[in-house]
Amino acid sequence: MTDPTAEKMADWWQTSVIDMSPGVIRFRGYAIEDLIGNVSFPAMIWLMLRGELPSAAQADLLGAALVAAVDHGPQAPSIAIARMAATCGVGINSAMASAINALGDIHGGAGQQAMSLYAAIEARVAGGAALDMAAAAEVAERLASKQMIEGFGHRFHPVDPRAPRLLALVEDARRGGLVSGRYAAIALAVEAALAKRKGKPLPMNIDGATAVIYCELGFPPELGRGLFVLSRSVGILAHAWEQTQQGGRIKGPVPPSVGYGYTGPAPRPLEQGE
Repeated sequence: MTDPTAEKMADWWQTSVIDMSPGVIRFRGYAIEDLIGNVSFPAMIWLMLRGELPSAAQADLLGAALVAAVDHGPQAPSIAIARMAATCGVGINSAMASAINALGDIHGGAGQQAMSLYAAIEARVAGGAALDMAAAAEVAERLASKQMIEGFGHRFHPVDPRAPRLLALVEDARRGGLVSGRYAAIALAVEAALAKRKGKPLPMNIDGATAVIYCELGFPPELGRGLFVLSRSVGILAHAWEQTQQGGRIKGPVPPSVGYGYTGPAPRPLEQGE
């Protein structure tokens, strides 16, 4: 006889990601003991998100994008937060969670936004617009509405050293028939449109380049930030662990001797009756 309570429980949560029962763990149908030792971590990410295993070349290109964004130094807020949290007596997991929670629209969201930009330009091209005109129009409209064109320019690097290498890998993949190359062409068209409007080069950065790879591999923009979080978590873990080993207690963003800017009222007495 069927247990109605068990049926209700089975209907409450439904997943195609994992099938787990005593002695059995299967991801998307594959037994974990078969995946272990045979599937790389980038391939496992692909399987979990997409439902099928990628080719070796697809996994390698995804892995290259993930490697490129693991860290950008203690001046990056997420990394700084991980290190500060580690000096406050919390564990590695708390330090990592504190840092990851800072990865929002401004810090950590540029890749996803670049993917959305490329998708919007692709839609214009699909509607019959020439690529250069589509890129110029999308850039112009976004700048007119005071939107940021994420994925281009960098506060520290005149040319982000990560972007040319990633684009070279995309070109290799295009020549090998792995990807179409259309998103790389879209990104370069955006770069050209920005240079024309700004009167100076605004080279593609890590976010723009990884967005090209994720789009070329068929990931939707909504997954762009999640993939970045997976990548940056590696650097966050490394810094949290290093700071834990170094020690230190309650280290703020700057040394106490540096101080901060106070903009409140001048010293004033407390009047009776206040």
